[in-house]
Amino acid sequence: MKDPKNIRIEDFDYQLPDHRIAKYPLEVRDASKLLTYEYGKISTVNYFELAKQLPQNAHLVFNNTKVIQARLFFQKPTGANIEVFCLEPFESEIATAMSSIGKVNWNCMLGNAKRWKGETLTKKHKGVELSVSLIQKNPNPAVEFSWNNSMTFAEILDHFGILPLPPYLNRATEALDLDRYQTVYAKNQGSVAAPTAGLHFTDRVFSELNKKGIQQTEVTLHVGAGTFLPVKSETIGDHQMHEEFFVVSKASLKSLAQMWERVVPVGTTSLRTLESLFWIGQNPEKYFNNGYFFLPQWEPYASKNTLLSRKATIDNLLQFMDDNKLEELKGETQIIIAPGYDLKMADGILTNFHQPKSTLLLLIYAFVGEDWKKVYNYALENDFRFLSYGDGSLLWNSSLSI
Repeated sequence: MKDPKNIRIEDFDYQLPDHRIAKYPLEVRDASKLLTYEYGKISTVNYFELAKQLPQNAHLVFNNTKVIQARLFFQKPTGANIEVFCLEPFESEIATAMSSIGKVNWNCMLGNAKRWKGETLTKKHKGVELSVSLIQKNPNPAVEFSWNNSMTFAEILDHFGILPLPPYLNRATEALDLDRYQTVYAKNQGSVAAPTAGLHFTDRVFSELNKKGIQQTEVTLHVGAGTFLPVKSETIGDHQMHEEFFVVSKASLKSLAQMWERVVPVGTTSLRTLESLFWIGQNPEKYFNNGYFFLPQWEPYASKNTLLSRKATIDNLLQFMDDNKLEELKGETQIIIAPGYDLKMADGILTNFHQPKSTLLLLIYAFVGEDWKKVYNYALENDFRFLSYGDGSLLWNSSLSI
């Protein structure tokens, strides 16, 4: 495995005209284009034809996270507006925080922070009163929310919050986004950005997948705001990857253990979850502490040990769950997938087209190598729509042995 730390992010740049960024979704989700890449060959179909592009022994893995209305605005008596952007719970698990009643603490980003000294701010809407006060400002802001009724915090966010859109869309959230910036299979609230590869799926697509007998499994990885952070360092070794919280049930692991022929994660977040499971599964005790796992950014590149097979890895995790009486694996992953990374758990990926000079382009390299330029040039030359609301691609990793 090559050391990726010396990779220059400048080598993963391309010209993306603003008019090629899809500012709005298509009227019909599965009417999007789908670029397919296999053994150097590229072609174009429509997304509703996805089942025809997959072998019968394919196994799709979906991220069932749901985007929360994480942006909240408060006004000071002076008239200054303060934005509180919820990132993740402060010292608690996300499911616990979302179901909290009356009070909860969150890590956040603050807009217009210089104008807020930490005093309690309050807003009212339809008889509900929500207050926020500052717990800490440095090194990372954290706030306490409190409210005057028996609503859960999830309901409070729906009542007061605004769905966050990616900054590159450069527009305000509209009513249509409340539906279209969620996958149709979204279940578990906690993300501040959608797993956008899944936005193309519809009942029609699922019906065709089911007719063909294509296996499907769900995992959860809550997408953080760090997914939009640009790489500011010259080399990847100096870039700090964001941490994202994942949950995988025993039932999902058992499903994965039964079908390993052509595994295709739907989106980079599903892939990050699968690859994190692989490394954790080599030695679960090493990454487990107080009920949670944590996988550091460079851990996969440091391993010198003989590695377990896919199935043995899942069996190892299931045995660990039995030994520790766990029904779910929970934790955070900081994994970075870059050139030189040898994919362990995936044979292909369904994904959208990503920003220039992003860590997600490094991930695409892991599947198609230098042909990432060929893929992106083809998409630009053939009027594909880019980024979150854009078109999709199915990329096969032909170098992976099963």
